[in-house]
Amino acid sequence: MNPSIFVSIIALWVWGILPSASAQNSWTVDSQSDWFDGTASQSHLKFQDGMAVPTGKTATLKSKIKSFDQKRSAKSITVTQSPAWQNWEQTDDLGPVNLGDAPVMLSLGPDNYWMFGRYGSGRKRGDTSKRPRFVPEPATLEGFDVPLQTTQFPNQFDAPGGLKPRLGGYHAWQSKDMVNWVHHGPITEKKSAWMTTAEYADGQAYFYYDFPNDQDPHVYVDADMFDGIPGDNKGMAYDDPSHGSDCAIIRDLDGKFHLIVEDWSPINAQTHAWDSPLAAHAVSPDGIQDFKLLAPPVDQRTKPTGKTGTYKHPHWVKENPERFKTNVAEYEIHEPEQDAFGDWAAISIGGRYYLFCDCDPAESKSMSVGWFTSASINEKFTWCGNIGKGHPDPDIMFAEGKFYLATQQPMDFISPGPWVEDVQVRVGVDTDNDAAINQWTDWAPVKESYDYIPGFAKQVAKTPARLDLSELPEGFGFQFEIKIKDTTENPSQPILDKIEIAF
Repeated sequence: MNPSIFVSIIALWVWGILPSASAQNSWTVDSQSDWFDGTASQSHLKFQDGMAVPTGKTATLKSKIKSFDQKRSAKSITVTQSPAWQNWEQTDDLGPVNLGDAPVMLSLGPDNYWMFGRYGSGRKRGDTSKRPRFVPEPATLEGFDVPLQTTQFPNQFDAPGGLKPRLGGYHAWQSKDMVNWVHHGPITEKKSAWMTTAEYADGQAYFYYDFPNDQDPHVYVDADMFDGIPGDNKGMAYDDPSHGSDCAIIRDLDGKFHLIVEDWSPINAQTHAWDSPLAAHAVSPDGIQDFKLLAPPVDQRTKPTGKTGTYKHPHWVKENPERFKTNVAEYEIHEPEQDAFGDWAAISIGGRYYLFCDCDPAESKSMSVGWFTSASINEKFTWCGNIGKGHPDPDIMFAEGKFYLATQQPMDFISPGPWVEDVQVRVGVDTDNDAAINQWTDWAPVKESYDYIPGFAKQVAKTPARLDLSELPEGFGFQFEIKIKDTTENPSQPILDKIEIAF
C-alpha cells in the first residue's frame, strides 16, 4: 500500500470518519437515539435517560434488522440493566442478636463471613426477654475446629478468643452460613470504639476508627482475628483537613485503599444528623499512611452564600484534648436547605462501585439508607435511591450468593444483586440478504451472576447476562427480541440499559 494512502486511512479512523474495529465487531444499543432509531416495535416500554423502562409488569421489544454489506457470524448478545440497584427486601436483624452499635462487615470468601460491633446484652437488636443465669456448655459447630461453648444468645457460640476480657471497643463474630455465629472477642479498645469500616489484604484485617468521634480515621492492622486481642494500632491513617469522617474503605483491584469520608465544611452537621451533602475521597498505597486527597465522589451542595456559621460537637475536646482545644467548628452556609449523607460504606460489583450511606433529606427528618453508584471509584457518583427508616449507619457484604445490607436499626435488607428478573431474549439472522429473518435462536433467559474474588473482601466478580450465539449461521443481517417480566414485589424493575451483539 502507498504510505500516503495508509496515513490517510489512519487519519480517517482517528477523526471518526471510518468505523473503529470495535464498532465493526459489535452492534450496540445504548443511547436514547439508539433505542428510538433501532426499535421496530415495543409494548409497555418507554425510552428514558438512554434506557428502556417497563411501564407495566411485562414488556416486549423487537429491534429493527441491522444489515451489513458482508456476511458475519454472531458471537453473543449481552444485556445490561440499570445500575440503580433497587432489588432489596427487608429482613430481620442480621448477625448476632447482641451485636451493638453500627455494624461493620467483611466477606473473606465462601463460608467465611465476619461481623463486628460492640458486645451488648441483646436488648438493642430486638431481644427483650429476661433470661435466667446461664451456664455455658461445650459445643461443636460444623466447620469450626476450635473449642466452643454455648452462650445465652441464640445461634451464637464463644470461641477461646471470645472468653477474653472485654475492652470497651468492637468485637468479632464469624459465620459460615450467616445464621450461626462464633464470637472471637475484642478487636479494638475503648479508646478506639468509634469503628466505622474494615478491609482485608494479604491475610490482615484493617479496622478503621475515628478518634475522637467524627474525626481523623485511625487504623488497626490485625493478622489474627481469632485471639481476642486487638492487633497493631497504627494510629492516624489520614489527617483529615475537614470535620466529619465516618469513613468507608475499599481496595481497588490494583490493591490501592480508597477512603470515603464525610466533609462537614458546607453544612451545620449538628442539625443534619452529623451528615453532609459533600464527601471527600483519599487514596493510599497501603491503607496505613500517605493518603492523597482526590476530587469529591459525592457533591450535592446547593448555592454558597459566602456567610459562615458555627456548630458544636460533644466529643472532640473530651476524647482528645491534646489535638482539639475547642468543640466549635465553622461551616459555609448554603441555600436552599441541603440533603445530607454520611456514615459511608462501599462495595464494587464487576468494577462498578456503590456507596451506601445515611440519607437525611432536607424536606423531612425521616432518615433511611441511601446509595450512590459510579462506573469508576475515581469518578463522581450518582444518586440511586433509598430504603428503610431511621438512622442506619449501614454496611454491606456479599455472602452466600447474596448481598447483605446491615444497619443499626431493627431492620436489615437482602438482595440477589442489581440484576432484576425476568429477561428472555432471542436473536435472528438474515442468511440470504433479503432483509428478512430466516432463522431464530430459541427463547432463552439471561441474567447476571456474582461471585467472590480471591484476596478481596469488597470486590465482587460479575458474569454478564449473555447468550451464546455461535450456533447461528452467518448472515447479512441480525435482529433481536426481548421479553421482560417484573417478578419482584419491591420497587425494582428490569430496566434495560444496553444491548450489545458481538460478532
